[in-house]
Amino acid sequence: MSLKNNLHNLKEKYKGKKMAPAFNAIHTFLYAPNETTHSGSHVRVVDDLKRTMNTVIMALVPVLIFGIFNAGYQHYAAVDAANGVIRQASLFGNFLTWDNFIMGAWTVLPLVIVSYVVGLAVEFLFAVIKGHEVEEGYLVTGMLVPLIVPVDTPLWMLAVAVVFGVVIGKEVFGGTGMNILNPALTIRAFLFFAYPTWMSGDKVWVHQAVERAGGPDAISGETVLGFLAQGKSTEMSYSVADMFFGFIPGSVGETSTILILLGGLFLIYSKIASWRIMVSAVVGALVMGLIFNVVVDAGVITETSKFYELMNFTFWQHLLVGGLAFGIVYMATDPVTGAQTNKGKWYYGFFIGFISVLIRVFNPAYPEGVFLAILLMNVFAPTIDHYVIRGNVNKRLKRAKNATILPSDGQGKSEELKAETV
Repeated sequence: MSLKNNLHNLKEKYKGKKMAPAFNAIHTFLYAPNETTHSGSHVRVVDDLKRTMNTVIMALVPVLIFGIFNAGYQHYAAVDAANGVIRQASLFGNFLTWDNFIMGAWTVLPLVIVSYVVGLAVEFLFAVIKGHEVEEGYLVTGMLVPLIVPVDTPLWMLAVAVVFGVVIGKEVFGGTGMNILNPALTIRAFLFFAYPTWMSGDKVWVHQAVERAGGPDAISGETVLGFLAQGKSTEMSYSVADMFFGFIPGSVGETSTILILLGGLFLIYSKIASWRIMVSAVVGALVMGLIFNVVVDAGVITETSKFYELMNFTFWQHLLVGGLAFGIVYMATDPVTGAQTNKGKWYYGFFIGFISVLIRVFNPAYPEGVFLAILLMNVFAPTIDHYVIRGNVNKRLKRAKNATILPSDGQGKSEELKAETV
């Protein structure tokens, strides 16, 4: 109670001064705002931006915890493999051990800390300079960023990317609710194009496995998509169950499809995320994957083609590997950068899934395409909404033009208009 009173006193002391937004933000983050509306039209609801962001974070926490365990598990599994010992993943056996958790926490938590400290510092700086309140939008972005990068991403590199993403991806557009690009994906795109060797290949997905194993050629931490892109599917030992539960290398939070699915159901139940975008994105990915399977079965693409392995990959398994499931559930459903109209959400989601698999197959240097697909559709989301709205307006104008409406007492309305009125 004394902390709350002290923060309230600081708010009052600095009210109207330059540092007021900083103290207001700390107070609002820890406690409910102590200001109420006394006049004017307003709507009373239990939801606000902070509660919405906290709900998304709750949906991300299981993915983060699993990512911590998996980072440790992949490290020790790679070291064992280099020494001739093959680990079989077991959820209640050699996976949920303190060694895995400690090693994973040692590598993952610094990413989370740097993401939040640097990102919030930029948010506070802009709030103080521009004199507006610190918005809660970065609470989710700060959690998403460490979940979509390789576990061994250098902390200084992540800090540079976060500054770029928050400033260029959000603040230049006016802050939370005004950005046209997803800030977390902007950060990921910056990392990939500025430091590509740290974002792809077979040496970035498993923490220090190469160094601990004793040599640069001792082990390979290649992802499932990496194996397919290089035509090495026969060397891959991961089963469908491994892919579904998440016992595979990859970015910190993208491996466990089952936990991502449960998080998506929670977001749909809490009405935070759009089920239309999720369903249509899944359909789009399945359609594109099925088209590629049909092309291979028809003999158009042969085994000598560099695209063969990814095209021949069973269409529904695309949802189990890479960041496709994670991107669909947590990124594509961003209410700010996504389509706003119900019909527009169907188009928006479908093209995200469709283009994601398309990029995977035709860009072997970057077999993970979901983040680029979402950023592309972020740009086109306003255009989709525009044409959906114009289509509805034109349809109603045509309907009104065809209807016969008499003045005065309204007698003689057309049967169509009468039916609509009823």
